[in-house]
Amino acid sequence: MDSTIKRLKTKAIDRKGINTADAKKLYEIGVARPFLVMAHANDIREHFKGRKISLCGIVNAKSGVCPENCRFCAQSAHYHTDAPVYPLLTTGEIVEKARMAKEAGAHLFGVVTSGTRISDNLEWQVIYRAVEGINDLGIRSCASLGLLDEEMAHGLAKAGLFRYHHNLETARSYFDNICTTHDYEEDIKTLHTAKDAGLSVCSGGIIGLGENMLHRIELAMTLKEADVDSVPINILNPIGGTPLENALPLTPVEILLTVSIFRFILPDKDIKLCGGKEKNLRQLLPLSIIAGCNSLMTGNYLTTLGRDTTHDIEMVRDLGLEPAEE
Repeated sequence: MDSTIKRLKTKAIDRKGINTADAKKLYEIGVARPFLVMAHANDIREHFKGRKISLCGIVNAKSGVCPENCRFCAQSAHYHTDAPVYPLLTTGEIVEKARMAKEAGAHLFGVVTSGTRISDNLEWQVIYRAVEGINDLGIRSCASLGLLDEEMAHGLAKAGLFRYHHNLETARSYFDNICTTHDYEEDIKTLHTAKDAGLSVCSGGIIGLGENMLHRIELAMTLKEADVDSVPINILNPIGGTPLENALPLTPVEILLTVSIFRFILPDKDIKLCGGKEKNLRQLLPLSIIAGCNSLMTGNYLTTLGRDTTHDIEMVRDLGLEPAEE
């Protein structure tokens, strides 16, 4: 077992990632010895990412009444939840949120809007100015605005956006169990469109939707094929009123093993642990970094509370690591 995992680690480092068969073998080892897998994933993280951990903040810049029917989402118009509903914030409000995030210690800041895409020209002008304002603060700008076409992507690049975020949510083979209002290939196309425009691309998904580890491996392989730069891993925090409100939680060890397998598959990418990490990992949250992630979403999320950034910085330093310096 030890020799097998060492061979897989060497392969991950030398060939920039293991294949599907290797990942399945790694999972079999991890079921019996998860902390052994985590230890080697930590070696891979340090090899490619050093001892710096980046922190990313976000703002829910436009909330609710989304026409998509994603079964986990509190903002979907298909379900009755307590999620807030409001139009796009002003440029000043968005930039102020970014300023607060930077002062707290965040290195990146994302502007997130609900809905399939941004189609209103006035909203685009607000977003372009917000990107410019965020950049002026000296913090890297990110946006998550739904599906993109070439004109939208190039407009964001011209405004100075650093990174575009668009989650695939889950594996292609499981997607119809989660969303039926748009096609998976539309999401894939958005990733390529953003990349072709010269933007850094962030894409991952949510675990705990009823999928299994093989689905997660499939998602990681799709992200590897798309050559994304950053991979956010969210853990479902069931929201009352959504179809997944009674979903059974994943165990902390299974979550950590998922992070480690993603690190073996995507060894040189940023792997960011995001929504649901506090609720689901509880006292094992620091082990997410040992398991292979090199980035954390910090502060509050879209419709749920997160952690104060000072606690994340303390956790990073207690592990003998350092928050990244942009």
